[in-house]
This record gives sequence, C-alpha cells and structure tokens, in this order.
Amino acid sequence: MSFSEKFASIMARPGQDPQAKDDVPWWMKYGGRILGIVGGFLAIFLGVWNCVSILLANVSCFLSGLTQMIAGFIVLTIEAPCCCMFIDFVQNFSEWVDKRPYWNRAAAYCLMAIPPFLLCIGATSFFGSGLIFATGVVYGMMSIGKKGSGADPTGLPTSAVGSPQGQMPPGDHHTTLMEDPDVWRPT
Repeated sequence: MSFSEKFASIMARPGQDPQAKDDVPWWMKYGGRILGIVGGFLAIFLGVWNCVSILLANVSCFLSGLTQMIAGFIVLTIEAPCCCMFIDFVQNFSEWVDKRPYWNRAAAYCLMAIPPFLLCIGATSFFGSGLIFATGVVYGMMSIGKKGSGADPTGLPTSAVGSPQGQMPPGDHHTTLMEDPDVWRPT
C-alpha cells in the first residue's frame, strides 16, 4: 500500500465509495479539505480574538468576530465532522453537502468569508476569513474541472465537421489569418 493510498484511507469518510466519481485529483480534494479545516480552526480562534474588542467598545469588530466564529464552525462541520461528533445532525449535514456540486460549496464559503472582513477590517479578520475564502476558491477551481489536453491547448475540436466554413484542409492548422487569404477574403 502506497503512502497516497494510506493517506486516502485515513481521510476517507465512513461509508464513502473507494472510487472517485469526478475528475478532480486527490491532492486537490485533500488540499481543499485540509485548508478548510485549518481555516475553520483559525477563523474560530481569531473570531474570539475579535470578540475581545468589545472591551474597547468596538461593536462592529465584536459582530465580525461572531460571524467569523459561526463561519468557522460551519466550515468545520462540513470539512471535519469528526471534530463535532457530539452534535447529532453534523454527520447528516456533512454528507448532504458532500453530495452537492463543488460550486455550491465554493459559493457558500466565499459568501461566508466576506461579511466578517467588511465589518472589521483588520489582520484578524483578514487571516480568519481569508483562509475560508481561499478554501472557497479551491472548491471553485475543483468545480471548473481539468484543463484541456496538452496536444490541443486551445480546447477546440481538431476536426471542423459541421462548422460553417466546412471541412478544414489537412496539414498545418496553425496558420494565421494573413497567411491564409481564403479565410479573410469575403465570399
């Protein structure tokens, strides 16, 4: 058993299918999950730090700390339900979110990270909400999918069957418009 298989078996959820259902690389899945866990813990810790500012009568930073702690807790319940197993609905909620497309999670994380930063612009809000936002960006990249193949970097089909111009001539397809007068000449 290789290191990556051992790591995947440790990070797998109970009852999870061993075969992946999408084309996302394993390192990106676990990287997003680890970033979410670290970001959730840091958001909770820095949210408490923001809440201490109520002693200085700074209500907006207090509200920022509260929303940051709530966002960190939600991220932890989704990414690491084992940390919150004393709450009975966390496992069901985490499984429900895992069945959703990645873009849902990306949008939720990015939207949850914005209000704490807008309420109290500072280093604690920036780092606490920033890691949650970065987790959302990673899940957004996962929702986009793989890039095109190396053989065809444009992502366009290699044959032009059904295109308005008809069949492409065999040979060099990397000519510019100026080199091929039939392309730019009006018909």
